[in-house]
Amino acid sequence: MREQRLSQHWRWAESRWPRLRLRLWRGGSLPVTTRTTGWTRSRASTEWYSDTTTLSGFRDALLWAGNYILANHNEYALEDKDLAVIVVARHISTSYGFNSAMWAKYGATLAGEPSGDAKSTEPPKANPTAATLATLTGQGVQFAVCSMATRRLAGMIARSTGGNTDAVFAELSANLIANARLVPAGIVAVNRAQERGYSLAAA
Repeated sequence: MREQRLSQHWRWAESRWPRLRLRLWRGGSLPVTTRTTGWTRSRASTEWYSDTTTLSGFRDALLWAGNYILANHNEYALEDKDLAVIVVARHISTSYGFNSAMWAKYGATLAGEPSGDAKSTEPPKANPTAATLATLTGQGVQFAVCSMATRRLAGMIARSTGGNTDAVFAELSANLIANARLVPAGIVAVNRAQERGYSLAAA
C-alpha cells in the first residue's frame, strides 16, 4: 500500500512538473539515502528542511514540519525514522534557537522589536515555541542555529547588561534548544543541506 501510494504520487508530480529535477522514487521499495558527513547526516527515505529568517517564519516552519510528518505518517505509512527534517534558524529567527532558560534571562533582547500589542508589555519568560518544539524534537526534527547571528545577539545582550560578548556567546551556545546544533552560518547550513539533496521550503 505504501509503495502504491508513493508511485501514484510521483507519477502525478512528474506529470505536473516534468521539467523539474525531482528526486523520485522508482521501483518496488523506498530508497534509503545515507549521509555520512556533517550535520546533515541521516539514513532516511525522504529529506526536507526549512530555511527561516524571521520569528514568524520560524513558527511557520514548525507548523510545516508537523504537517510534513503527519502527512507522511498518514498517507505513505512512513515512520519518524524514515524522515529527516531540519529547521534552520538564522538572522532574526536565531532567537528561537535558545532554550527557555535564556529567554527567562534575556527575553527582552531575544524577542526583538515590541509587537505593539498592549497586552505584550512584558518580554517572554520562556521560548514562545517551547511546546511545539518539544513535540517535534520527540519526532526527530533537528535544528541548525546560526553562529554569526548568535554572536550578534551576544553583543546586543552584552551592551544592554554590561557583560562580555564572548561570555554571553558561550552561554547562548551552551543553551540551545533540544536537537539543535550551532553552525558557522545559517546560510552555509542552507547550502550544505541543498548539496546533500534535501528539499527546501523557505519560511
